[in-house]
Amino acid sequence: LNLSPAILKAVEELGYKTPSEIQAQCIPLLLERKDVLGLAQTGTGKTAAFALPLLNNIDPSVKQPQILVLTPTRELAIQVAEAFEQYAKGTRGVEVLALYGGQSYSIQLSALRRGAQIIVATPGRLIDHINRGTIKFDALQALVLDEADEMLSMGFSEDLNRITKVMPRDRQTLLLAATMPKGVERLAKAALQDPVQVSVDGKRSRVADTVEQSVLIIPKRSRAQAIERLLIRYDPEACIVFCKTRTRTEELAKELSHMGAEPLHGGYQQKH
Repeated sequence: LNLSPAILKAVEELGYKTPSEIQAQCIPLLLERKDVLGLAQTGTGKTAAFALPLLNNIDPSVKQPQILVLTPTRELAIQVAEAFEQYAKGTRGVEVLALYGGQSYSIQLSALRRGAQIIVATPGRLIDHINRGTIKFDALQALVLDEADEMLSMGFSEDLNRITKVMPRDRQTLLLAATMPKGVERLAKAALQDPVQVSVDGKRSRVADTVEQSVLIIPKRSRAQAIERLLIRYDPEACIVFCKTRTRTEELAKELSHMGAEPLHGGYQQKH
């Protein structure tokens, strides 16, 4: 795939032998500095699909952000940053920085002053740094919008539009999503230039045979009672119930508190 010896060595040490479908399609395109619109589910190897070729094109002597990856959550930002660090293990002079809410600004500012070349960020925290004037993108080569459909569904549309507008126009852009709703189409049209579309085999997104799925259509007023009946019926050792909003999370947890339910959402401090 024409990757540098240092990157190939790091990949070999990680046990990679054969590229996944999305890696085989994306890596040559990104090495040619083309814009790419990628449709792929989680677990298809998409992080390496963009991290390896973009890292291959980086200049370690330039102590400014050259790659920016946006992710919907801090957990994914940390995961992607750790992947970059593993791939860059043999590339001297490359520093990776994860920017996300809840982490100390002093830690982030220190890394930015040292000249981190790879930034993996959540939109909200990156907007904070843009407003403070603590991050510059004069040397930016590539922008990655990872799980763009998730970022839009979480309400980051305005942040993404603002971020893409302050990026250099001659950058390379990669947009990755599992689905292509209208919002993603609009974002792709605004952020990408003559993109090549890549999509992995739909068979990869099917649910595993060991997973059983059921759908119950229940009015909102009856859902807490229905969930309680399901918990009594199946008596699971543990259970996670996903809600649309923080408010609904709090309401449902209160309704099911007698069964030991606790709310968990982004409004809580990380130490909790």
